[in-house]
Amino acid sequence: MCGRYTLFETRDLGPRFNLAKDPKFVDRDNYNVAPGQQVPVVVNEQGNRMLKIMKWGFVPVWSKDPSRGLRPINTKSESLLSSPMWRVAIKQQRCLVPSRGFYEWQRLPEKRKLPFFIHPKDQELFAFAGIYSSWKDAEGYPLFSFSIITTTPNKEMQPIHNRMPVILKPEQEKLWLEPAYSEPIIEKLLVPYEDGKLELVRVSEDVNSSRNNDKHLIEAYV
Repeated sequence: MCGRYTLFETRDLGPRFNLAKDPKFVDRDNYNVAPGQQVPVVVNEQGNRMLKIMKWGFVPVWSKDPSRGLRPINTKSESLLSSPMWRVAIKQQRCLVPSRGFYEWQRLPEKRKLPFFIHPKDQELFAFAGIYSSWKDAEGYPLFSFSIITTTPNKEMQPIHNRMPVILKPEQEKLWLEPAYSEPIIEKLLVPYEDGKLELVRVSEDVNSSRNNDKHLIEAYV
C-alpha cells in the first residue's frame, strides 16, 4: 500500500508536468503527506494539464456524507477495471499524483515496524497513477478527492511489503491522462516499477507521526 509520501520543492511542478497554468497555491514543503490532507494533483481538462487541490481519500459520488463511510486512500489495480466502485473514475477521472518519494514500513517478527523512504533512482519528481472523484454537496459545491493505485511489489519492495504504488514513467503519464479510454492500454500501465530502479533508505521512526514534517524524515537513520 501507500500510506505516506512526500512532495517538496513544488516550484518544479509546472515545468515537470507541463502545466497549462502556474500553480496557485502556497509553496510549502511536505515531507509527510498523510491521508485526509489537501494536496496538489494533476488532471487533464479539455486537453490541458491543470493542477487541482484534492483530499487524499476517495469519496464516492454516491456518498451521502463525505466524512463517513468508504474513503480509500489506495485502490488495488486488480479490482480497478472490474469493480463498480471505480467504473466512472477509471474511465473518466484518472490523475497524476506528484511525489518525490513514499514511505513504507517493514513488519518484523517482534511486531516492530521499520520505516523506509523509497524513491525512483531515475526520477527526482515523479507521479503515482491515481483516480479522483468530484463529490457534490446539496448546494452543488464539489469536493475533489483521490486514491493512489497499488500493485504487486517489484524485487526491491518484496522484503518490505506485499504492495507498492503504481509509479509512472514520464512517457506513460500522457497515456494515463489521455481522455480516450482503452482498457488494454490502461492495464499495461498498472505494473510494478522496473526492478533495480528503486532506492530504499531506512529512516527515523519519527515519520510514524504525521505531526513530524521536515527534511530529516527522508534522511538515512543512523
